[in-house]
Amino acid sequence: MNSDVVIVGAGPVGLFLAGELALAGIRPVVLDRLPARSGEQKANGLVGQVLRLLDHRGLHQPLSGVPGAPRPVPRFVFGAFPLELHRLDRNPLHAVPVPQHRIEEVLEERLLDLGVTVRRDREVTGLRQDPTGVTVDVQGPDGAGQLRARYLVGADGGRSTVRKLAGIGFPGVTSPDPVSRVAHVLPPEGVRTTDNGDVLLPGCPTPFRVFTHTRTDHGVFVISPFGPDAVMIATMEWGGPPVDQRTPLTLDELRASVRRVTGADLPLAPARTAGPFTPRRTVGHNTRLAERYRDGRVLLVGDAAHVHAATGGPGLNLGLQDAANLGWKLAADLHGWAPPGLLDSYQNERRPVGERVFMHSQAQTALMAPGPGTTAVRALFDELLAHPDNLGRIAALMAGSDVRHDVGCPHPLAGRFVPELATTTPNGPARIAELARTGRPLIVDLTGGRLGLADPAAGWKDRVDLVTADCPQPPAGALLLRPDGYVAWATGPDRADREGLARALRTWFGAASS
Repeated sequence: MNSDVVIVGAGPVGLFLAGELALAGIRPVVLDRLPARSGEQKANGLVGQVLRLLDHRGLHQPLSGVPGAPRPVPRFVFGAFPLELHRLDRNPLHAVPVPQHRIEEVLEERLLDLGVTVRRDREVTGLRQDPTGVTVDVQGPDGAGQLRARYLVGADGGRSTVRKLAGIGFPGVTSPDPVSRVAHVLPPEGVRTTDNGDVLLPGCPTPFRVFTHTRTDHGVFVISPFGPDAVMIATMEWGGPPVDQRTPLTLDELRASVRRVTGADLPLAPARTAGPFTPRRTVGHNTRLAERYRDGRVLLVGDAAHVHAATGGPGLNLGLQDAANLGWKLAADLHGWAPPGLLDSYQNERRPVGERVFMHSQAQTALMAPGPGTTAVRALFDELLAHPDNLGRIAALMAGSDVRHDVGCPHPLAGRFVPELATTTPNGPARIAELARTGRPLIVDLTGGRLGLADPAAGWKDRVDLVTADCPQPPAGALLLRPDGYVAWATGPDRADREGLARALRTWFGAASS
């Protein structure tokens, strides 16, 4: 074996998975076909529960520049509907505007700190499985070679070579519309900002809200400022003029699209700030979900397993949580303590989440299309969003906080991502996210040790940590946290339920050590 794990693809998902494995004591080999990080502008930010996951690894502050816990955003968008999230008593939706190249930079720096480097300019050309591992054919700067690994993970995007070589089907829906165009440009002349932060385009009496998809009679328009020297301009059009996909998007083409969608003629010039800010055009929507996330010793994560419209920014929320779910389970298998079926639970838990994103991304696209029928549906949807319960359900859907895995425990928190909690431990104050920084499974006794969980947890102390803490108004007496942040077991403050804890430890973390 050259490695326990070979990860193909050094985008955010592949880098994060490699970091999760390194935290768990597995040193993966990471391959990427590009000689350097991509100069193509892709994601513009992080949206949803993924920010709380990144906070668990100490990555929220480097990415956001803001200390402390992630903060919910007061407004967001769903299918070009403004979501006034400040109306909610409990707002589950977090978002941070940060370009993908910065996300990859932070994740690769973390990976280097963990002792793993990315091997670039390596392209996978073949693979063969057998009962003990995978042989991977690799073309690199010095010619062709092979790697041998116990597992191979495809994190190589929607056109995944690994998925194709493994023979995993990728069914879904492809549509020729809409055509999306996006570029970062200098703030256009004639654009004015209103007192409440909206923008007025020359010749358009109706203001546009920034960072929001705005539907017009002819398409969708987005304007988002990224500092004083860069503005992101984006459009979506249905049934527009023919597009030659062999030619790159130009600012003249984007300007013409803005004119058709909004009626405003905006002079556009390239942004002068540090990029990459390459103009990008996407023709149609390709919504696909892998038939399976695992084929023997080959696994898929991120866009290799699912592709969908980018509206609302669900991609990294979905993909990075795929990586968190897979990382600890794969490490458990490699270390030899995984209970039967643990690795299979990766697909069982994450593919249904992919199906929900598959559903709501298509729904959002349908809600933005032009036409009187869509306008009528939007009028009804607008009425529904006026009710806080419906608004909260959409916010939870976008955040991914409505996900609940079946972990076999009846407590209301079981199967859900652990809530943000402030605790006081013997070492001082600590948020629950700070206690999770090691990436190890964690028992948190929120009664300050009064439940006496040390004895029932003793058989797992080689792989599960126990923390005693006091918590004002605790939502449970004790929690068993998986490394991906989900609660595997919980009990009330007055009942130790030692048998339930031991059962959950065996279910998720294998037999007790002798």
